[in-house]
Amino acid sequence: MRTISSKDNKIFRLCQQLSHKKYRDKLGLYLIEGENLLEEAVKNGAEIKTVLARPDYGGSFFGMEERAFFLDGRLFEQLSQTETSQGIMAIVEKPKLSWEGFKNIDGGNFIVLDRLQDPGNIGTIIRTADAAGYKLAIVMKGTADVFSPKAVRAATGSLFRMPVVFMDSAHELAEFTRAAGKKLVATCFDTDRYYYDEDLKKNIALIIGNEGNGISGELIEGSDVKIKIPMYGNIESLNASVAAGILMYEAVRP
Repeated sequence: MRTISSKDNKIFRLCQQLSHKKYRDKLGLYLIEGENLLEEAVKNGAEIKTVLARPDYGGSFFGMEERAFFLDGRLFEQLSQTETSQGIMAIVEKPKLSWEGFKNIDGGNFIVLDRLQDPGNIGTIIRTADAAGYKLAIVMKGTADVFSPKAVRAATGSLFRMPVVFMDSAHELAEFTRAAGKKLVATCFDTDRYYYDEDLKKNIALIIGNEGNGISGELIEGSDVKIKIPMYGNIESLNASVAAGILMYEAVRP
């Protein structure tokens, strides 16, 4: 297998660029790291461009040997985003999806991420949505990059299964959800309805808001259903991914 040993190598320099959002956006590529993520990418038909392995890597390449290079250990460590690397990473092409193709998903639920900033929360919510049978993740403008290394790791492979589309405005979201036959559901304090008072099993688009400020006023105003989660003591709010998990799992309640 070929070996990359120079920091001037174009593949190594590309990987350095992909540690920055602007290049991930510009090039339509992102990095994954770890044997499990590579296996999930291959299993789910992701477009894998290049695989890079540390010289001491002894695991599987999952049939990607023709696209694989060994990368000098010092160079590999410069790219690695994990504390204890498994010694393998890959360049993957972002899926090219338009929300126009998701207007006829009957019965399925959507998750809407409104300006979330913590990549761990973003990845965990997408992972939970996948597990709860949700069909689409909608990422609103102002949300942190779902293809950042931390978000990709937190999603643990769900980004290869959960379609992700991006929207710029509340108007665009409302237009899409109406066309798709989904009720927009917002969590907020200004309501007397608890989440178990509403049917969240199907045909909803559940909005999860910014960790500090919650859902934008425009999205709350345009929502069809407003709910809250009961809380006792002096707790004012839950972690965004915890709240999302509670609400999304209503979809699989017997």
